[in-house]
Amino acid sequence: MLDSNKGETMKLGYTLFYVDDVPRAMDFYARAFGLEKGFFHAESGEYGEMLTGETRLGFVHHDTASTHDFVYEKMSLTKAAAAFEIGFVTGDVPAAFDRAVTAGAVAVSPPKTKPWGQTVSYVRDLNGFLVEICSPIG
Repeated sequence: MLDSNKGETMKLGYTLFYVDDVPRAMDFYARAFGLEKGFFHAESGEYGEMLTGETRLGFVHHDTASTHDFVYEKMSLTKAAAAFEIGFVTGDVPAAFDRAVTAGAVAVSPPKTKPWGQTVSYVRDLNGFLVEICSPIG
């Protein structure tokens, strides 16, 4: 996306989930999806990041998120999934799906091959966020 103020191209830096327990969320994503833990603000315990390539996946505690001057709805497994997902790409979708479910993710849709050849599955994480586990396209 072009930043009209500077003429520079912007890029996606991170996706953040607002959660009750940052270390628990990070531990879950390490177990369920094999992600490596990155930065963690140990003094507060209210912010952490997982290493996912150039773009980071971060977790922010609700106490910190509440200082951002906007209102949001907390996610949980008792609510319908938000109209948002993150996607992890892997060469072995069935194994990754099974790993996530074994680690505590809630199965939403088992692996299915789409008409364009991609294998796609869905789970919800321990906070209720929707996660797609899929094969590369093409």
